[in-house]
Amino acid sequence: MHSTPRAGILGTGSYVPEHEVTNEALVERVPDTTAEWISRKTLIEARRFAAPDQATSDLAIRAAAAALESAGIPADRIDYLIVSTSTGDSPQPPTASLVQHALGAHRAASFDINVVCAGFVFGLALAESLVAVRPDAVVLVVAADVYSRILDFDDRRTAILFGDGAGAAVVGAVPAPYGIVDRELVSRGDAHGLIHVKAGGSRLPASAETVAAGDHFFRMNGRGVRDFVMDGVPPVLHDLLKRAGVTAAEVDHFVPHQANGMMISELVEAAGLSHARTHLVLERYGNTGSASVAVALDAAARSGALGDGDLVLLAGFGGGMSVGAALLRWHAA
Repeated sequence: MHSTPRAGILGTGSYVPEHEVTNEALVERVPDTTAEWISRKTLIEARRFAAPDQATSDLAIRAAAAALESAGIPADRIDYLIVSTSTGDSPQPPTASLVQHALGAHRAASFDINVVCAGFVFGLALAESLVAVRPDAVVLVVAADVYSRILDFDDRRTAILFGDGAGAAVVGAVPAPYGIVDRELVSRGDAHGLIHVKAGGSRLPASAETVAAGDHFFRMNGRGVRDFVMDGVPPVLHDLLKRAGVTAAEVDHFVPHQANGMMISELVEAAGLSHARTHLVLERYGNTGSASVAVALDAAARSGALGDGDLVLLAGFGGGMSVGAALLRWHAA
C-alpha cells in the first residue's frame, strides 16, 4: 500500500553575528550584576550582537541560504517563504519580502508571522498545512530576531538573557513515517501582558515622549513567564505525545526554546523528558527569540546527533503568550 507523504524537514541552517558579548563584557553595561550571577541564574556565558549595519533580514538571509544549501534546493524552487520575527527591519514592508528579494526566491509567496519565541514552531505548522494542500510545494521557514536593539541595559532581568540570531528549515514532502507526526499550538491572550514592547505601534506611536520614557524597550515579567512555562508547557507536550501515541520515554531528542538554562532543566524534569537528549545552544548564544529553536535544531542536525528515524520534540514558548510544539520523525536522507 502506498503511504501518503508527510511534511518534513529537508534541510536546516542558522546564522549568528560575529560579535560575541561575554558575561564579563556585558556587566560593564548592566548595573548591579556580575558575570558569575548571570551564569548561575541562566547558564548563559555569552551571546552574539548584530553589527551596526546588520538588521533582522541580514541574519535571516544567511540562515535561509544555509538551509537551502543543506537541502540541495535552489531559491527559485521555493513556493512559500515564512519569516517569523518580532523585530522586523521596519513596520513595513514584511521582512520576508526583503529576504525573498535577496535570495532570488522570486516564485515564493512571502509573509511574516509574529508569535515571538514560539514563532518557528508555528511557522512549521503553517508550512505543514501548505504542503498538505499542495504536496509538491517547498516551504522555507525562517526565524530571526535582533533583540539587542530593543533591550534596556539598565534592566538586568532582561538584558542578560538575549542575543541575536537566525535559523531556518526547508519543509517539503517526505515519505511516511518520517516528517511531522503531530503538532500542538496554544495561545493564551489573557497573559499577553507578561511580555511586551509598549510603544511603536498604532496604540502608542513613536514620539519624543515615548522614546524618553523607554517605552520602545522589551519588557518581561520574569516570574510570571516562568510560572506560565512551568504550568502551561508540560500539559501541551503531554497532550501532543498522547495524541501521537508516543510516551515521553520514547522521545529521543528535545529541542526547546533557549530561554534560560535553569528553567529548561526544570521543564525537562516536569515534562518527564529526562531520557531524551536535550539540545542547548544558549550557553554561547543566549536567548535568540523566535530563532532559538531553529538555531538549536540546526546545531543538532549538523553535529550528526539526529539519527534517521529518531523522534524529535520541538517546543517554543513566549510572548502572546503562546506555546508551539511539534513531534517529528527525523529524515536523515
